[in-house]
Amino acid sequence: MERWRGRVALVTGASVGIGVAVAVELVRLGMKVVGCARDVGKIQKLAAECQSAGHPGVLVPFKCDLTKEEEILAMFAAIKEQHKGVDVCINNAGLAHPEALLNGKTSAWKNMWDVNVLALCICAREAYQSMKERNVDDGHIININSVCGHQVFPNADVHFYTCTKYAVTALTEGLRQELRAENTHIRATSISPGFVKTEFASRLYRDNSDKAAAISTKYKPLEAKDLASAITYVLSAPPHVQIGEILLEAMSREDGYSPMDLKFLNNMCNCSHR
Repeated sequence: MERWRGRVALVTGASVGIGVAVAVELVRLGMKVVGCARDVGKIQKLAAECQSAGHPGVLVPFKCDLTKEEEILAMFAAIKEQHKGVDVCINNAGLAHPEALLNGKTSAWKNMWDVNVLALCICAREAYQSMKERNVDDGHIININSVCGHQVFPNADVHFYTCTKYAVTALTEGLRQELRAENTHIRATSISPGFVKTEFASRLYRDNSDKAAAISTKYKPLEAKDLASAITYVLSAPPHVQIGEILLEAMSREDGYSPMDLKFLNNMCNCSHR
């Protein structure tokens, strides 16, 4: 990670959960991290904690509503003016609403699509343009995906959310292909975790605490710090190594296997890797 010291990383959704863990870890490793969210107060508090801890990097809070392209563009303009540009873009922000396909609300579907897909695409595009105009040839775009981006689980509440994560899988591969066509060494990686111990379940089922709690009993969760470790692993890879996809799951309580079925795991293992 030494080559990343002093360089700029953008982390979306940096006010809670995975975003907090990732932002703190990158600051600890000496990066200048722009953490964005609508609730910037939480990031400001986190920035003060990082400073008090004596970490060599710095956390820069930025208020941004990712459903509004003009705010995303303003954020990248501010990063350019104040910090020259983005070297690493971590598209972490994401959300889910329990809206089935047969009777779900269009407004909820649109909200998921705007945050999970369109905001990710806009940030990736603007990050690449930032790297390109500064001749940064070793930048990295990391998309926080989900196991739902590879398999449709029998839970109608998350079927549209699953659709957005399948899109992230396709978009990350599309990014890699376009980056290769541009003859750049900028890399793109998708990290697909299983259930992570964050506020995700309680927000998904904000009106049904019993249903939210049931998720934790059904699956052994990952910790947010596990995702931070995966990201530092990806960033630490030598320049000639392209880590396209990481599938990250906790071992189950019962039998040592992850919650995903063996057929899917076998399919993943048989996939070709670059």
